[in-house]
Amino acid sequence: MGEIVRANVFTRFNAIIGVLWLVMLFVAPIQDSLFGFVILANTGIGIVQEWRAKQTLDSLAVIGEARPTVRRDGTAVEVATSEIVLDDLVETGPGDKIVVDGVCAEADGLEIDESLLTGEADPVLKRPGDQVMSGSFVVAGGGAFRATKVGREAYAAQLAEEASRFTLVHSELRSGISTILKYVTWMMVPAATGLVITQLVVKNDNLKAAVARTVGGIVPMVPEGLVLLTSVAFAIGVIRLGRKQCLVQELPAIEGLARVDTVCLDKTGTLTEGGMDVTELRALNGADEPYVRKVLGALGESDPRPNASLQAIIDAYPDSEEWRCVESLPFSSARKYSGAAFSEGDGEASTWLLGAPDVLLPQDDPALSETERLNEQGLRVLLLARATRDLDDPEPARGARPTALVVLEQRLRPDAGDTLRYFADQRVHAKVISGDNAVSVGAVAAKLGLSGTAVDARRMPADRQGMAEALDEGTVFGRVTPQQKRDMVGALQSGGHTVAMTGDGVNDVLALKDADIGVSMGSGSEATRAVAQIVLLNNSFATLPSVVAEGRRVIGNITRVATLFLVKTVYSVLLALLVVCWQVEYPFLPRHLTLLSTLTIGVPAFFLALAPNKERARPHFVRRVMRYAVPGGVVAGAATFATYLLARHYYTGAGSLEAETSAATLTLFLVSMWVLAIIARPYTWWRIALVAAMGAAFLLVLVVPALQEFFALKLVGVTMPWTAVAVAAVAAAALEFLWKWVGRRFPA
Repeated sequence: MGEIVRANVFTRFNAIIGVLWLVMLFVAPIQDSLFGFVILANTGIGIVQEWRAKQTLDSLAVIGEARPTVRRDGTAVEVATSEIVLDDLVETGPGDKIVVDGVCAEADGLEIDESLLTGEADPVLKRPGDQVMSGSFVVAGGGAFRATKVGREAYAAQLAEEASRFTLVHSELRSGISTILKYVTWMMVPAATGLVITQLVVKNDNLKAAVARTVGGIVPMVPEGLVLLTSVAFAIGVIRLGRKQCLVQELPAIEGLARVDTVCLDKTGTLTEGGMDVTELRALNGADEPYVRKVLGALGESDPRPNASLQAIIDAYPDSEEWRCVESLPFSSARKYSGAAFSEGDGEASTWLLGAPDVLLPQDDPALSETERLNEQGLRVLLLARATRDLDDPEPARGARPTALVVLEQRLRPDAGDTLRYFADQRVHAKVISGDNAVSVGAVAAKLGLSGTAVDARRMPADRQGMAEALDEGTVFGRVTPQQKRDMVGALQSGGHTVAMTGDGVNDVLALKDADIGVSMGSGSEATRAVAQIVLLNNSFATLPSVVAEGRRVIGNITRVATLFLVKTVYSVLLALLVVCWQVEYPFLPRHLTLLSTLTIGVPAFFLALAPNKERARPHFVRRVMRYAVPGGVVAGAATFATYLLARHYYTGAGSLEAETSAATLTLFLVSMWVLAIIARPYTWWRIALVAAMGAAFLLVLVVPALQEFFALKLVGVTMPWTAVAVAAVAAAALEFLWKWVGRRFPA
C-alpha cells in the first residue's frame, strides 16, 4: 500500500501543482485554489483503484501460486514457497520449477533445463550430489533435492531483485506518455518564466493579482490527469479480468496482447483439453494383444508423474503388478518418446519404448502408412516398440521393433473454435505449434475451422529467414522441439510481428519467455506459469478475447483522452507566449481554467477512458495524439486570444478586466467543447448526453448569480458575447477542416 501511495503522490507534476496551490491559498480567494482540491481527489481515486487492483492480483496469485511438495518427518506435504526452510527435501517432477537452491538427493532420469538462468538450451542430466538452481525447471524424470539456500539467498531471487527495477513488458502507452510529459516540462519552463516576468511588470502595483494571473497561466500547462487516467484504466482492466479468473502478472500485458498480430498456440491444453482417451489398440507383426496390454500397464506404472497420453494408457490398461521396472527413460519433448526396462514375472528381461511412430521408426516402415491414415482423422497415435539396445545407449531407438499402435482421441475444447474465429475476424494470425504429428495437429485445427498448410518442423529451414518464410506460408506445425518453438517466435518477431504464445507444458517455457506476451493455463506446469505474463486460471482459451478487448479499451480510450489533455497544454503554452509578446495581463484566473478543465476535460475524460472500445490497437501513440493535439491547441489558443484582444479594445474603464475574461472564457469553452464533440465520435446516446450535460453545467454558471460571483464570470452587453460566439464558430470550422486534413495527410 505504501508503494502505491508514493507512486501516486510523489510525482513531478504533483510537486509543481502542490507548490502553486500553497501559494494560491495565501494570495487569492479559495475559488482560485480549487485546482489543488481536484488534484487531491484525483490522487485519491488513483490510490483506491490501484489498491483494488492489487487486492485482485494478490487473491488470484494465491490461487496460481506454486506449492512444491516437501518431505517432513517422512510425510510428503505441499507448502508455499516462502515456507521452505534449509534442509527440506523437495520433490520434483516434469514441469516443476526449482523454487530454491539445493543439492540433488535423488534422481530418476532427472533432466533440468537451466536456460532461463544460463542461456544454455540443452537439458542437464542431474545425479545425486549435483547442484540445482532456483529458476530452472524439470523437463524429464523426477527426484528430490535438499534445500541449501532459501528466500533472498536463492540464485533466482537475487536475479529477480537485480531485474526488478525494469518492466519486462514494454508499454507503448506509458513510454509515450513519459515522452510527452518530458517535452511538456521543457515547454513549461520558458513559457512560465516569461509569464512570471510579464505579469509582475504589467501588474506592478498589485502583487497578489499578478501572482494569481501567473498561476492561472501555469497550472493548465500541466496535463495532471493523464497519468492518473492511464493508471486507473489499467487498474480497472485488471479488476475486470480478475473477475474472469485471469491473472495479469504484469499490468502492461493487457495493452501488449491488444497489439498482437500473431498468436502461436500449443495444441495440447489450448485447443484440446488435457485429458485423452484410448480408442483402439492395434497389434503389429503378430504381437499377442493380451501381452501388449501388460506391457502398456507396466509402462504406466513405471512413471510416477505420467503425462496426459500415458495417463490415458494407465486408465485403459491397469498394471498387472507382475513385472518389476529395473530402469526407466522419462519422456522428453526433445526425444518424443519414453522407455522402461522390466524384469517380467518369469524372469525374462525386456526393454520397451513408447512414443512418436515417425521418430521411432525409419521412414519406409509400413506401420507409418497406417499411422498417417489415423492422424488424418485427428487422432493421436503412439507406437509401442521393443528395443534392442539398452536405455543408456546414445540411440536407444535404433533397431526398435514395432509391436503395437495405441490410438488416442483428444478432447477438443468446446470454446476453441469460437476463439479462433474471433482472432480471424480481428486479423490476428493464428499459428498452431505442436510437438505432435503435423497431420494429426492439422486435422484437429481443421475441425476447429482453422485451415492452412500443415508443416513437419523437422523439414523446416534452420536459418531465421527461411523459418520466417515457412511460418508465413504455413498455419499448422508439428513435431516441433522446444528449441524450435523458441526459434519460431524469434523468426516471427524478426519479421516485424508482435507475437503472443500460449501453452501449458514444460516444452512451451522457452517460447513463452521470448514471446512479446506469454499466456499460460492455470493448470499448466509451474515453470510456464512463472514465465507467462498472463495466466488463465480457469484454463479457458476463450478468456483471451476478453484480454484483447480490455487492452483495446485501454489503448483506444487513452488515445482519445490524451488528445483532450494535450490540446489544453498546447493552448495554455500558446496563450502564455502571446501574453508575453503583447505585454498584457493574462486573461484567466485559476478558477476559470479549473471550471473549463473540469467540464471539457476532467469529467468527460473519466467516462470516455472507461467506455467500451473495440477499435483495433494501432502503434505510434505519441504521433497519433500529437497530430491532433497541436493543431487543436493552436486553434483554441489563437481564437481565445483574438477574443481577448477584441474585448480589451471594446471594454474600457475600471473593472473591465472581468468582462474581458468572461468573453475570452466563453470562446475557450465553446472551442474546447467542439474538441470534446470531435473526440467523442462516433456518437452514442450516452456520449451525446455527456457533451450536453457539460454544456448545460457551464450555462448554469452563466445564469446563476451566486455561481457568476464565485467564478468571476459575467457577460456584459450583447455585442461582445456574440462576437465571442462568432470567433468560436470560425474556430470550430477550422478544427473540422484541420481534423480531416490531418487524418488524410498523416494517417495513423
